Amino acid sequence: MRKQLPDFPWDALAPYADKARAHAAGIIDLSQGTPVDSTPELIQSALRASSDSPRYPVTAGTKELQESIRNWAINHLGATGDFDLLPVIGSKELVAWLPTILEIKKVIYPEVAYPTYLVGALLAQSQPIAVGVAAESWPSADFAWINTPGNPTGRVHSESEIRAAIKWARNNDAVLVCDECYIDFGDTTTPTSLLKYTDGDNSNILVVHSLSKRSSMAGYRGAFLIGDAKLIAQIREVRKHAGMMVPLPIQNAMVAALSDEKHVQEQRERYNARRAVLAPALQEAGFQIDDSAAGLYLWCTRSEDAWKSVEWLANLGILATPGVFYGPKGASHIRVAMTATDSQIADAAARIRQVLK
Repeated sequence: MRKQLPDFPWDALAPYADKARAHAAGIIDLSQGTPVDSTPELIQSALRASSDSPRYPVTAGTKELQESIRNWAINHLGATGDFDLLPVIGSKELVAWLPTILEIKKVIYPEVAYPTYLVGALLAQSQPIAVGVAAESWPSADFAWINTPGNPTGRVHSESEIRAAIKWARNNDAVLVCDECYIDFGDTTTPTSLLKYTDGDNSNILVVHSLSKRSSMAGYRGAFLIGDAKLIAQIREVRKHAGMMVPLPIQNAMVAALSDEKHVQEQRERYNARRAVLAPALQEAGFQIDDSAAGLYLWCTRSEDAWKSVEWLANLGILATPGVFYGPKGASHIRVAMTATDSQIADAAARIRQVLK
């Protein structure tokens, strides 16, 4: 491997986790976006019913799953025109390997971003290029990631920003991929899909969706791609050789998840209620909350080194993530996840307020 991967960032957080665990009342871990709420019963039931699964699954997905994803893309995302789809084993795995599969030379990705965009570029031996939101200023490349709602910031792209990215892709004959894994978790803003703005022309356009957060299925590793039929055919052919088929029980659980929106609404309300409890306490402690209009996180700053903010919270038994994990532009921010129980979030807010008295 010619390009060295960065150190796994969470290893650097371990001493602060130890400090937080030493708190008399125990640790409240708000550093990772891993769901804590139970997987809905209708999904668990579909998995159990499919447990007798002796045959290899089909790479392209069952007809039932293909139909479920297609209908969801049209009715929920506003997709139009010709498009194809492909189930994949988790969105992180896809992000890490997509530039390799497509033999990409230059990968554009957000300057404050999910670390795996950079990792995927390095694995592919591509040139990584970190950029701001405004696509008008992007250099030429053959591939670009956008992420809305964003991780870690919770920022939601406007229609004009998405259309500018599409225009850049057309002008550069480049692949544009939007990571939309948090699209169902709007709070002060309602996110929309890239597919809504292609005007029916999905050439060189892909969107990535995951059921990990939407349906509390992170342990299932169920995700999918939607977009350009030619690109998806190319990806599917590689995966036929390389494996990475989504297990049939997981495919059937995905069908169940996509058939129901009630559990998604309930989960969105949980995360937003937790945000409403914790955000004011952080603000009282001097943190400014930037963006955070959607998703699972609060993106906060006290205009100090992120590690100083992490340490302050760790002394209260609260573990947050330093923004520098998401790029140098995040060096003065922290990411605080809403992926803790209601009682833990309330306890975290109470601990913060207690030291302010």
